[in-house]
Amino acid sequence: MMNVVTWTVDPIIAEIMGVRIGWYSIFFAVGLIVIGYWLITKMWQHEQLPEKWLASLFYSVVIGTVVGARLGHCLFYDPGYYLANPLEIFKTWNGGLASHGGTIGVILGLWWYSRKVSHKSILWAFDRVAVPTGIVATMIRLGNLMNHEIYGHVTDVPWAFRFITNIPAWQHGAEPIFSDPSHPTQLYEALCYLITFLLCMWLYWVKGAQKREGFIFGVFMVCVFGSRFFIEFLKNNQSAFEADMTLNMGQLLSIPFVLVGVASIVYSTRKTQSTK
Repeated sequence: MMNVVTWTVDPIIAEIMGVRIGWYSIFFAVGLIVIGYWLITKMWQHEQLPEKWLASLFYSVVIGTVVGARLGHCLFYDPGYYLANPLEIFKTWNGGLASHGGTIGVILGLWWYSRKVSHKSILWAFDRVAVPTGIVATMIRLGNLMNHEIYGHVTDVPWAFRFITNIPAWQHGAEPIFSDPSHPTQLYEALCYLITFLLCMWLYWVKGAQKREGFIFGVFMVCVFGSRFFIEFLKNNQSAFEADMTLNMGQLLSIPFVLVGVASIVYSTRKTQSTK
């Protein structure tokens, strides 16, 4: 057998009083609540913005992310099942979050925030939230790696991974059943999102691009969802109905987000030129 990475990490770190704590939850929380909040706080201090705006922004983003990501998974990838069994939507411990749904949730949360709290344009909020979001997305994809999920097609590249396909049985003592060597697309996406994060940090802290309303947001959308579109060609389908599709659901959902990003960059550039 060729030299590949045999991935045997247990998705569950510990079980405390019957509650199972997983790597995915830890990475999600650290990215969104710890690193994300810390960066936004530094940005608020840098711009000397009202502190009372900060808590409302945090709750808008967290609630929008969690609710949107869960509803996105249920309605984009298995609507028939969840519409027939609506109570299953609330069983988040069974897994199932969609980044496109999370993005829509954040957009709606920031729309409310812009109207009711900051009274600034929604692009003003988008530009600032986009800066730490790349690192949150990176952490989520690392969580997917720990869960042995969302990996790619069979490949012979030297960095291929073999993932455990019978996680529940393995956790109860069964011998692991491994996938064929596959593209670790979780790492591909994590790397792209990390680069996007560093680019947005550079645009904000070095170039002061937040003064060009909509520019950082546009760059973020193009980079994140553009990379997602192309990486999807290497990934296994997430639902059976995608088998006969030329472009899968992840790609179809990514296209409008890329277009929104391009439109935001064009708007920002034209507005900047018109004010000179």
